Amino acid sequence: MVLAAVLALAAVAGAAAFLLLRGGESKAESVPQAMRAAGCTYRTFDGSGTGVHIANPAATPKEWNSFPPTSGPHYGQWVLWGEYDQPVQLARAVHNLEHGGIVMYYGSDVSDEEIAKLRSFYRSDPAAMLLSPLPRLGDKIALTGWYAPADGDEAQVDASQGILAECTRFDENAFESFRDAYRFQGPERIPPESLQPGS
Repeated sequence: MVLAAVLALAAVAGAAAFLLLRGGESKAESVPQAMRAAGCTYRTFDGSGTGVHIANPAATPKEWNSFPPTSGPHYGQWVLWGEYDQPVQLARAVHNLEHGGIVMYYGSDVSDEEIAKLRSFYRSDPAAMLLSPLPRLGDKIALTGWYAPADGDEAQVDASQGILAECTRFDENAFESFRDAYRFQGPERIPPESLQPGS
């Protein structure tokens, strides 16, 4: 009888611990599923050891391991946070990613209706966000982030990853999931109040 009570108590404690651990899963762990449920692709790339500054803002370094780039060498000055009607320089936008920004690109064949949805999404919460055309994407929308998991208050730069999701249409739940998981989580942790539109 006592053994049965001890075993029952151990089972309850184990179940509670399991639920507590599951409840602590980070926002980032749910993003791949959210993106794929929306019909998007989701890929990660090694982002460690690639924060070198380059002299030419129009360059496309061979070290970039994705298109659009999600990490790597970049120009020393970032793009002012905001939404753009003309393509931004990719080497500058990578610097925005390093600061914890999310860069959303749309191709030349994305419909005006989808672009309007992207603009509305951007405007709903524009801190640390860029929205720019990137004609080469064709009918795709790309979300990019440079994620460095935290160890306390410090970013683990050596464990950083470039994150790329590509979609053919806007999906609010998926895009919110991506933004909320990776924004403000770059290798260089800049205070959110310094990442407002126009700065």
